[in-house]
Amino acid sequence: MAVDPVCKMDVDEASAKYTAEYQGRTYYFCAPGCKKLFERDPEAYLKEP
Repeated sequence: MAVDPVCKMDVDEASAKYTAEYQGRTYYFCAPGCKKLFERDPEAYLKEP
């Protein structure tokens, strides 16, 4: 399982509909809204809390 970097929901990589590539890595999203937010500002969601 991957973790959606926006909402932190678990996402199954095998069935994920929404993905994005950033700096050579694939990220998985639970919904198109999360993907859109991530693509707008990826660094905001990749920062450690």
